[in-house]
Amino acid sequence: MSNDLQNIKNRFGIIGNFPALNRALEKSIQVAPTDISVLVIGESGVGKEFIPKIIHSESKRKHQPYIVVNCGAIPEGTIDSELFGHEKGAFTGATATRKGYFEVADGGTIFLDEVGELPLQTQVRLLRVLESGEFMKVGSSQVQKTNVRIVAATNVNMMKAIHDGRFREDLFYRLNTVQIDMPPLRERKGDIHLLFRKFAIDFAEKYRMPELELEPSAVHYVENYSFPGNVRQLRNLVEQMTVVERERSITVEKLAEYIPMETHLPMVVNTPNNQKQNDFGSEREIMYKILFDMRNDINDLKSLTSELIKNRGTADLSNQEKNLISRIYTPEPQQAAPASSLLYFENNNNGPAVQTPTIMSNSDNEDRYEDFEDIEIEENKPESLSLQNNEKDLIIKALEKHKGRRNKAADELGISQRTLYRKIKQYNLED
Repeated sequence: MSNDLQNIKNRFGIIGNFPALNRALEKSIQVAPTDISVLVIGESGVGKEFIPKIIHSESKRKHQPYIVVNCGAIPEGTIDSELFGHEKGAFTGATATRKGYFEVADGGTIFLDEVGELPLQTQVRLLRVLESGEFMKVGSSQVQKTNVRIVAATNVNMMKAIHDGRFREDLFYRLNTVQIDMPPLRERKGDIHLLFRKFAIDFAEKYRMPELELEPSAVHYVENYSFPGNVRQLRNLVEQMTVVERERSITVEKLAEYIPMETHLPMVVNTPNNQKQNDFGSEREIMYKILFDMRNDINDLKSLTSELIKNRGTADLSNQEKNLISRIYTPEPQQAAPASSLLYFENNNNGPAVQTPTIMSNSDNEDRYEDFEDIEIEENKPESLSLQNNEKDLIIKALEKHKGRRNKAADELGISQRTLYRKIKQYNLED
């Protein structure tokens, strides 16, 4: 890393060594001595505001004004007056002549944040400033000159905004002489813990409290969270936990209370050549998983109902409730038994509708499937119908695909990490 880059990071408190972040900072240093316009692209909260500060501080304009304008926060009816000024009596409430930002910042730099939110009429005025350095105050016919360096930023998809007619294409290319892309925090996994520690130190000093520390499992958790609010969200998280939490050592369980890990259901994704991009794109495998989850839910409900009946008896049950319980626990007739032992329910003499579980052997000719109808498999293609085996295979595939990284495998399978750990132990897959 060059000394210039490290010095910039130290001056502005920028943490991280992600290549895309370093590239953005290097481009800022390179374009600073020139007067060309710059467009900073990035999601909300990634720290786009550092780029114009660096450009201004490293330019020949550093001793001149630096003005930040949030284009999305100024009402459409007054933004022209804010940027270009107005004459006395130009509109209702204009009791005196006022200078706009472009006049005040003459010789310096203006940072137009959220430039994608500018009204079309204002875009026309801004384009003229970029092309000729000329503008007119609202209500005036006198042309004025300004020498301002413009750095703009947006989190809007500019190509879509141009296509939708919300942003002028010619203005976009005037602003976008040099484009600097700021990476989102989710791509900077190696920087997340560094940022957490930096914010923890800052807020510990600010609030005169001991510094927060993450346990190893919590570090792994926070590094794999997507942070839709980027660095701003992480900063607010650390500040909140510094003030609220009594314990200074943060566990993964405590961290999950503030930022619950997202879960994603498996999706079928095909390329234009109809080739699978995802090992879990098979509809059959997805159905196996859904059926297995439903089976677990049903078995849990049956167990709960059985325990309640055993403890309370059937005296308080209505005929309708008894019929419902009988229908749930009575096995379906005339179904073939699988190769392995199955579970079904027999009368336990506590009432005509009450059933208790009984284990059946493989040799019993009256074996019954418990919950499922036969699933028809393609002809001449033998395939296991065991949902347990298929679930085990899916878990193995996920772990192999992600080289043993359980958090990635859990996301792929659409289950929580805790559930995945339980399944790994259940199927003896620790190795």
